[in-house]
Amino acid sequence: MHSHIKSSDTNTPLITLVGPPNSGKTTLYNYLSGKKSKTVNYPGSTVNYSVSKILSKHEVNADILDSPGIISLVPTSPDEKVSVDTLYEHPKYGNPDIVIVTVDASQLSRHLYLVKQLIDSNFNLIVVVTMIDILKRNNKDIDIIKLSSVLGCCVVKFDGRNGDGIKELLEKTRDKIMGLAKEEKISPIAKFKIDKDKLLLSYKHIEEIENDVIIDKVLGKNGRIDIASLNENLVVLNNRRPFVKPDEKTLKLDKIFLHRYWGLAIFFIVMSFTFTAIFWIAQPLMDWINGGFENLSDFSSGLLGDNLFSDLISGGLIPGLGSVLVFLPQILILFLILEMLEDSGYLARGAMLVDKPLSLIGLNGRSFVPMLSGFACAIPAAMAARTIANKKERFLTIFILPLMSCSARIPVYALLVAFLTPKDKPYLGGIFFTLIYLFSIASSLVVAAIVNKFRDRIVKEKEDSSFIIELPAYRKPKLTVNLRNAYKNAKEYIKKAGPVILILSFALWALTTFPNYNPNIPDSDKLPAEEVNSLKNSERLSGSYAAMMGKFIEPVMKPMGMDWRIGVSLVATFAAREVFVSSLALIFKVTDDDETNHNSLLTAMEEAKSDDTGQKLFTTSTTIGLVIFFVFAMQCLSTIAISKKETGGWKIPILQIVVFTSLAYVLTVIVVNGLKAMGVS
Repeated sequence: MHSHIKSSDTNTPLITLVGPPNSGKTTLYNYLSGKKSKTVNYPGSTVNYSVSKILSKHEVNADILDSPGIISLVPTSPDEKVSVDTLYEHPKYGNPDIVIVTVDASQLSRHLYLVKQLIDSNFNLIVVVTMIDILKRNNKDIDIIKLSSVLGCCVVKFDGRNGDGIKELLEKTRDKIMGLAKEEKISPIAKFKIDKDKLLLSYKHIEEIENDVIIDKVLGKNGRIDIASLNENLVVLNNRRPFVKPDEKTLKLDKIFLHRYWGLAIFFIVMSFTFTAIFWIAQPLMDWINGGFENLSDFSSGLLGDNLFSDLISGGLIPGLGSVLVFLPQILILFLILEMLEDSGYLARGAMLVDKPLSLIGLNGRSFVPMLSGFACAIPAAMAARTIANKKERFLTIFILPLMSCSARIPVYALLVAFLTPKDKPYLGGIFFTLIYLFSIASSLVVAAIVNKFRDRIVKEKEDSSFIIELPAYRKPKLTVNLRNAYKNAKEYIKKAGPVILILSFALWALTTFPNYNPNIPDSDKLPAEEVNSLKNSERLSGSYAAMMGKFIEPVMKPMGMDWRIGVSLVATFAAREVFVSSLALIFKVTDDDETNHNSLLTAMEEAKSDDTGQKLFTTSTTIGLVIFFVFAMQCLSTIAISKKETGGWKIPILQIVVFTSLAYVLTVIVVNGLKAMGVS
């Protein structure tokens, strides 16, 4: 057993906050510490903990630690293990002097089990009863004095909406701290093990406690207590009428939202809105950020002149920063919507609705939201996968996310579909796009089903695969809190993924810049500066290390019906898939102003011929092959970086690169040559 070790001041007591998910624990932490934090609000969302001083205005000299939610002292997931470890064997902080445990007043029958375990473990305990508003909504209240007497520890009420009860909690905490100096600290008893017989007895005792302490609020017409009704209520209490009745408003809404048919329809409408918002609302903001970084790059280039340092800043650093920040609108919108859905109580219902079909391929109900989010961007989708408590299912979800056709693929698909679509039949373009998206969904499900057969070898951890979720009462989301938490998630993305993306962006810049840094352009003095600059970039790229790599891998490209020029563009896409279009424009020396409309590039693609055979380079078969390649290939450094961060190592991202890129190559070769064999040029 670790002794109590303080990091900064050995005389500063440590208070640890624990409680079930959605019990108001982190809201209480924010009130006490002044931090705008959200450690956890759904199982699996983080395996971190927060430590802070209690605000000086509260006049309590203590450190307070907030950790992920737990339902008992027997951990069943990585985040629960973190919380239990902070109580028993934290290497830095040791055992807490005081434990504050939050319990939902409307769910005492479940939440008091954790309290009972903490009491039996000899922790110095204060119980904070939250969600009093749900009781009041049902004309109920809780007898705090009686609950305190039954449990044998301090019990206070706390309303997270307005902070009511915080003063009483601070008074109890001060009293506890003063008592620490007078009493010898008792070490907690060793960790719990599940005993089914004792578990049943515990819950039976807890139910009796709940029946004793939950009372009816009986008011007359003028708001005063009705004595006759009160006497009747006391008789009911003596007869121990069970309180275990779900919230009436929640029951009515669940009849709609969990309906066999209407429930699924509403769920897909909500998820469609989420996807549309991520893609449609975020796009103007992403364009604005992207345009801003392009203007900043042009400005820095003009300011610093034509030299290597200028190119490093304008062609390496600034685009690298842009590739990090361009995803911020999608991340903010995604997590804001998820926060609101989760805060309202609906997200748990949605996960419940789709659990059964997804369980057939080794996933569970919580996998659907990340998969849907993946159509906007795999980065926030991987972060959203934290809601999956089971490690194997979480990793499997993250593994297949690159197969979702993210928004970065849209410029590529737009170019390739435009090449395939006859100019007199533009409606075919929409059909092609729909088929691509349906194909990516079907592919991800097939891959998930196959990988699921081998996941025990990938994640060698014994975890029970189950989907148990607590359905909280419906509540009105707190927009300010939701915005704050969405901002925190966005900041976390920049902090985690940013450095890796920047380093890899610099590496790609070097590969596409050297050794042909300053190529000679004939008659450059007779050409406009903009065209000279574009031609320089084209010559630099064609003579770069990236081009050498392209020519080196040309033997690999030939079975796909492609040459080194497409190979160079594919190498460049590892920075970001959308780079494929601009890379082709550089290689084929497209300098017209209408490049954004793809007209000049499409013409260049139609005219491009193979150096070896003299035949057309871009044909129907090779273009369809490229579509197949982009559906499967892992070509996003940002996704690799976040996958590494979210899975805690390189095993999953390396598997993603190897498996998906190999699959993309093999399928492209089969499709291109199969179409040619069928007479499709």
